Amino acid sequence: MLMKKNSLLLSLLLVALIMGSCSTSKEARNYKNNIDGNWQLQTVVTEGIIGKVKSQILNEADVNCFIGSGWTFNRNNNLGSYTINQNAGECVGVTRNLRWSIYEAKDQPKLFQFKKLDSKLKEIEEGNAGYRFTILQLDNTTMKLRNDLLFEGKQVSFIYNFVKN
Repeated sequence: MLMKKNSLLLSLLLVALIMGSCSTSKEARNYKNNIDGNWQLQTVVTEGIIGKVKSQILNEADVNCFIGSGWTFNRNNNLGSYTINQNAGECVGVTRNLRWSIYEAKDQPKLFQFKKLDSKLKEIEEGNAGYRFTILQLDNTTMKLRNDLLFEGKQVSFIYNFVKN
């Protein structure tokens, strides 16, 4: 009987250790809580580029079409969406579903990541590509994300500034 109790106790301890090692940090949980809700992309600022930018982002539309776009995030199921308006016919109106999460790597800044989904909430293949952004700021009212990429052969950053609705 004592052996069974010790074996059960050891099993429970191992499960607790495994679960603890897979858990997210308090900071990531706070980010997940803060991101929950409706957001509007107010500005996209570029670093490393001089002048006006005409660039397609997220394999979707010109950066200017994203200004004013609405984004929703649900922390309970990690689903969300973004909606681009037509903007007087200059942009194609579209709503995209997405699955998002907060990515954590040891000794690295937290990243916001997402993959686009189809209407059945299955990942859109696009080469299995997803998108990752460094979280520069995220609280109950503002979110600032940075995306680093190559533009015309040089390293640049796009800074996305959101406000919560």
